[in-house]
Amino acid sequence: MLQVNKPKSEINREMVEVESSPSQTLISYLEIIRRQFPTMIAIVSACVVLALLYLFTAAPKFTSTASMVIDTRKVQLFQQQSVLGDIAVDSATVETQVEILKSENISLAVIRDLRLIEDPEFTGVGAGPVGAVIGFLADMFSDGHAQSEFELTRKALDRFEKNRTIKRLGLTYVMEIGYTSLDPVKAARIANAIADAYIVDQLEAKYQATRRASVWLQDRIKELRTQASAAQKAVVDFKSANNIVDTGGRLMNEQQLAEVNSQLIMAHAATAEAKARLDRMNDILKQEIPDANVADALKNETIVKLRAQYVDMASKESIWSTKYGRDHLAAVNLRSQMAEIKKNISAELKRIQESYKSDYDIAVTREESIKSSLANVVSESQLTNQAQIQLRELESNAQSYQAMYDNFLQRYMESVQQQSFPITEARVISAATTPLKKSSPKTLIVLAASLMGGLLLSFGAALARELTDRVFRTTSQVEEVLGVNCIAILPTLGGVSPALDRKSPRKKGNPQPDLLRYVVENPLSRFSEAIRSLKVAVDLNSIVRENRVLATTSTLPNEGKSTISTNLAQLIAHGGARVILVDADLRNPSLSRALVPDAKVGLVDVVAHKVSLEDALTIDPTTRLAILPAGTTSKLLHTNEILASKAMHELVTQLRSKFDYVVLDMPPMAPVVDVRVTSSFVDSYVFVVEWGKTKTDVVQHNIRNSPEILDKLLGVVLNKADTKLLARYESYHGRYYYQKYYARYGYVE
Repeated sequence: MLQVNKPKSEINREMVEVESSPSQTLISYLEIIRRQFPTMIAIVSACVVLALLYLFTAAPKFTSTASMVIDTRKVQLFQQQSVLGDIAVDSATVETQVEILKSENISLAVIRDLRLIEDPEFTGVGAGPVGAVIGFLADMFSDGHAQSEFELTRKALDRFEKNRTIKRLGLTYVMEIGYTSLDPVKAARIANAIADAYIVDQLEAKYQATRRASVWLQDRIKELRTQASAAQKAVVDFKSANNIVDTGGRLMNEQQLAEVNSQLIMAHAATAEAKARLDRMNDILKQEIPDANVADALKNETIVKLRAQYVDMASKESIWSTKYGRDHLAAVNLRSQMAEIKKNISAELKRIQESYKSDYDIAVTREESIKSSLANVVSESQLTNQAQIQLRELESNAQSYQAMYDNFLQRYMESVQQQSFPITEARVISAATTPLKKSSPKTLIVLAASLMGGLLLSFGAALARELTDRVFRTTSQVEEVLGVNCIAILPTLGGVSPALDRKSPRKKGNPQPDLLRYVVENPLSRFSEAIRSLKVAVDLNSIVRENRVLATTSTLPNEGKSTISTNLAQLIAHGGARVILVDADLRNPSLSRALVPDAKVGLVDVVAHKVSLEDALTIDPTTRLAILPAGTTSKLLHTNEILASKAMHELVTQLRSKFDYVVLDMPPMAPVVDVRVTSSFVDSYVFVVEWGKTKTDVVQHNIRNSPEILDKLLGVVLNKADTKLLARYESYHGRYYYQKYYARYGYVE
C-alpha cells in the first residue's frame, strides 16, 4: 500500500481520539510497564534487598501489654458517698484517663521507680547499625561534657514515650497499656509499672483531695458549731424573756388551753347527765307507786323492799275486802299499812330527788368555773401569739444550724475514713506478661511494604523516565511528533547497544567499511530487511511522483546517514539497477574517506568542470555501484553555494539521464544549511534519526523550520535501535520474529 505523509494536525487529532478511551489509557500504562520492566525490576529488587538488610540488622523488639478497666463498683466495706462526689463514667471520662496515663507525671514516676536513667536502652544511642553510627557521630562531635541527671531524665522520658502505647479498646471502659523494649522481661515489667503508677497516682490524688476537703470541713464545723450554739441560746433567752415554758415539745399555755377545754367538755357532759337524772326523778314523783322498771332503774333497796311490801299488802287487802268487805278491820289495817308504806316511798324518792338536785347544782357550778378558767387561758394565749411567731423563727434557725452541723460532721468523719482506706475506680484486669515473639520488625509486613513501596516507586520512576525520555523510540512517536511516516527501524550494527554508545563519546571519523557493505555481506539480516523496506517506500512513492534522486540527511552528525545511504545504494545496485552514490557532504566527506580514500577528484571538480564525470567515478566491483566522492573540499568556504549552483543542477540532470537512482549523502541539518539549498533538484529526502538518542524537540525544530524539506520528505528512518530494548517498546519490531523466520536458513543475528 502506498504510504503518503499525513498532515500533522490530522495525525494528532487521530491520536487524541484513540487515547481518549479508557481501554487505550490502560493499554498505555501496560506499555509503560513493559518498556520499563527491567528498571522496575531493579528498583523492586533494591527495595526488597534493603528490606532484607533491615530485617537482618535491626534489633528485635518485644511488646508486652496490660489491660485496665475503670469500674465504678467499689468494695462493699468502703461503699459510701465520696466527699467530693462520684463522677459518672462516660466516654469523655475514659478518654481523660487515657490522657492521664500518657502524662509525664506517670512516665516520670515509672522512670524514677525503675531507675531507667541508668539503663543504656533509655540513655544510650540505641541498638543496631543505625545506633552505632549515631553513637559514633555523637562521640565525634561531643564536647566531652557529662550529661546531668535532668538531661538524662528528659532523654529517658523521650525514649519512654516513643516506645509506650496507650489506647482505649473500642467503646469499652478498658484501657490497654503497651510497652516495646529490646528485652521482653523489661517490656512486661515497665507495662505493669505504668499500671501501678497510674493506680498510685489516682490514690494519691484522691488522698490529697480528701485531705484538703477534711481541712476545709474541720474549719467549717467549728464555724457551724458556734452558729448553732448561738441560735439555741437565742431560743432559750427569748422563752425566758416572754415567759414561754416548753413541756414535752408543747408550750405551757397551749397545754393548759387543751386541758381546760377537755375539762369543760367533761363538766358539760356531767351537768347534762345530772339534769337528766333530776328530770327523771321529777317524773317518778308524779306516780303514787313507782313501777318495777323505775325501782330497778333507781337500784334503791329501800324502795324495792317497800314496793314489794306494798304490792303484797295490796294483794292481801284485795282478798280480804272481797272476802269480808272493805270495812273489815283487817282490810282497814292493811290499807293503813299501805298508806304508810306509800308515804315512806314518797319520802325516799324526795330524798333521792334532793340528792340529784344537789349533784346537778354542783355540775352547773363546776361547768361555770371551767368556762371562767378557759376564758382566762384564751386571754393569756392571745397575748403570747406574737412572741410565739418569733420563737418559731428562732427555733427554725437553730434547727437549720444544727442540721448543717450534723451533716458536715458526718462528712468529716467519712473523709477521715477515706484517708485511712483510699480506693480507686481503676483496676488491672490483665497484667503484662513476658512476650514470646518479637513485635517488630515484622518480617512479612516489612517485605510486603518493601514490595509495595518498590512497585509504587518503580512505577513512578517508570513514568518519570517516560516523561523525561524526549527521544524517538517508536514509529508512533515519529508520526505523532513530526507528522510523517516512519519508514523503517534499523538495528544497531556491530553489537554495540545504544546504552553503551550513549556512555561513550562520539567518535568522529570514517564509518567502518564492513558497515557500509552490510546489506551485501549479510543479506538476510534484519538491517538488510529494513533497508529493503526503505527501497519499497521509494518505489511506492515513485507512483505519485518521480522519485529517482534521493537525499539522506539527519539532524546531528554521527546518526548513521552515510551508512544508510551507502547500504541503500548497495542494495539497489545489487538488485541490478544503475545507481550512483554521491557524497554531497562537502563539510565532512566521511563517506569518500571510507569508500574511496585515494580519490583525488570528485564532485567539486566535476561541478567546477575541471574533470569529466567519468573520470571522477569509482565502480564497486561486486554491486557495480557508481561512487562519486566529494573531491578536494579542504579549502571550500561556501559549500552551500556550490550545491545551489547551476552547475550542480546540470550535474544532477546528467546523472538522471545515466542512472536509474541517484543517492545523495547530505550533511546534517543542524550544523549547516547545505541541505535546504538542494530541494530544487532532489525528489525525496530520507531523514535519519538515531534511535533513543536524538532529542525530539531538536528534530522537530529543524523539520519545522525547513518547509521545503518537509514537502519532499519521504519519511524518517530510526537508526541504531537496540533490538532487545525495542522489543519492549514495539514487540512487532523485536528480534524474535526475524530469527524465527530466518532460522530455516541457518541464520541467527
